[in-house]
Amino acid sequence: MVLTNLSLIKLASEHKQSLLSLVEDFHSAGEYRFQSDLEQIHNDFDVYTQRLLAMEAGVGLSKGMVPQTTLWLVRDNTYLIGKSHLRHQLTPTLKHHGGHIGYIVRPSERGRGYGTRLLKLTLGKARDLGLSRILITCDTDNIPSVRVIGKNGGVLENQLISNVSGVMISRYWIYL
Repeated sequence: MVLTNLSLIKLASEHKQSLLSLVEDFHSAGEYRFQSDLEQIHNDFDVYTQRLLAMEAGVGLSKGMVPQTTLWLVRDNTYLIGKSHLRHQLTPTLKHHGGHIGYIVRPSERGRGYGTRLLKLTLGKARDLGLSRILITCDTDNIPSVRVIGKNGGVLENQLISNVSGVMISRYWIYL
């Protein structure tokens, strides 16, 4: 499959319907992501996008949170396929579980190479921030994520029981 017309963006008002479609895609698959944001996405999308920008700038963060850039993989600048969070630094908790980057792809688009592309493009943004290596964690039994991380140069550091989720996780480093 050729993955064309893909880019990373920050949300703008023209992406509201595509984001609602993405949320519905997750809900239809029994994955209830975005629940805490759903009312704001529906009722005040501009406030939602401004909150994401504030998080990137480190403004108004809750205790234990770090600045993070939220990026969206979009096809043809209209269809949202997935999102990534690029955390600018690590806390002790994120060093254990979470790492610098988290990413998701809408269920109906999985298995087509979008996760690999999303991570690759996000790594470029990490490089732009001046980061030289990136920690990524995933559940050890999440074979698709293990493959995505491997295709992007991930080197397994260790596997351990997460003190966040209580499940076995794998911790990988990617050197930029």
